Amino acid sequence: MSESEVRREGITGARPDREALVGRGLRPRNGGRRGRRRGGRGEKAMVPDAEFTSYYGLPILNPPVWKAADVAAYLFLGGLAGAGSMLAAGAQLTGRHTAARALKISSLAAIAGSTAALIHDLGRPARFANMLRVMKPTSPMSMGSWILAAYGPAAGGAAVLDVAGRFPHLGRAATAAAAALGPAVTVYTAVLIADTAVPAWHEGKRELPFVFAGSATTAAAGMALVAAPVRETGPMRTAAVSGAAVELAAAKLLERRAGLAAEPYRKGRAGRFMRAGEVLSGAGTAGGVLLAGRSRAGAALSGAALLAGSACTRFGIFYAGIQSAEDPKYTVVPQRERVDERGTKATS
Repeated sequence: MSESEVRREGITGARPDREALVGRGLRPRNGGRRGRRRGGRGEKAMVPDAEFTSYYGLPILNPPVWKAADVAAYLFLGGLAGAGSMLAAGAQLTGRHTAARALKISSLAAIAGSTAALIHDLGRPARFANMLRVMKPTSPMSMGSWILAAYGPAAGGAAVLDVAGRFPHLGRAATAAAAALGPAVTVYTAVLIADTAVPAWHEGKRELPFVFAGSATTAAAGMALVAAPVRETGPMRTAAVSGAAVELAAAKLLERRAGLAAEPYRKGRAGRFMRAGEVLSGAGTAGGVLLAGRSRAGAALSGAALLAGSACTRFGIFYAGIQSAEDPKYTVVPQRERVDERGTKATS
């Protein structure tokens, strides 16, 4: 049966052949047993709804070809760097110099690793340089490249000058610049992936920046707990609790608001990583409150759990996007629901 015949029979009220629909990648919803009532007026459609499952069940979208070892690591390390610079500036202002130095060093190492992972995924270093040839405010990738280009030297200068003990005024300026750019470094990757057509990412565009911000804060606080003396980690423990609360609240809101597109966050490999992230972040936060202020070992274990939990969350988000792009239903069903919603509003 041709597409024009299907349309014609739908208009005239004839019932299309079920086998023909299935052969074209269409199947009647509810098994073809009843039609949908239109406009809420009790009028029964003669042709049942058809659910598009794509030809031969193949993905509608081209799934991202990014490697988890590169891109998920890029997401995690970038957040650790940006949040670490903010906590480093706060530690320096409050006289916690050992914690500030540790966070500056970790931020430099993290942004170097994040940039290396990005370049490795791009395939050639020249591709990253080419992204700096223009500045396009409407492109998250373009703006992210410029953010990295500005943040890297600031974070490097803050760490190197602190360790060397030279040019303190310039070092403080670099620390302030890195802290000012830190929020953008922390969340721009969330905006970047949400700007794609990948359902699990795109449908969570409102919540993902908050998930990334909370996750990055817990990671940076965990790094401070691992590397700094116990007497200087009081604000870091508070940051860990705040970050974990923001991350958990935003993740639960995403699952509720995104509907079907949030299902991959609970299933398969992505679900396992997300659950591991919740458990580790919860354990690290509890350890930070109960143990980190009492012993160096407790602080180190709590910090390691927070770092691992943040990393698991980023890998879970990455794999959720891949899973949602591979299954056609996560693309089609939300689109149909939006169309039906607009139709209902138009007839009401």
